[in-house]
Amino acid sequence: QVQLVESGGGLVQAGGSLRLSCAASGRTFSTYAMGWFRQAPGKEREFVAAISRSGGKTTITDSVKGRFTISRDNAKNTLFLQMNSLKPEDTAAYSCAAASTRQEAYYTYQRDYPYWGQGTQVTVSS
Repeated sequence: QVQLVESGGGLVQAGGSLRLSCAASGRTFSTYAMGWFRQAPGKEREFVAAISRSGGKTTITDSVKGRFTISRDNAKNTLFLQMNSLKPEDTAAYSCAAASTRQEAYYTYQRDYPYWGQGTQVTVSS
């Protein structure tokens, strides 16, 4: 089992940047595909980005493509989400998620992820 703790959220003006981190416990981080999801007030949680075990495969949802980048450092058991050119509509609670897998693949559905962090709030002011 893996435990996930997000950090890096905060209040930023539109056009600004934030870098979210997700620290994972344990020594098997490299066996997990990872993902970022977000939930805005009054809305369903939605997929943002995902990355494979080695980091060789990534995918980003269209609404943040070109602005957000997902990456990971397996030596440091950490997942990242670099967010640039932030917009007020990016305001949400951002959560990381983990899925143990033997494949070099990523997953975009919430149901594929059994492990979740508590989330970190990102607020973008206009």
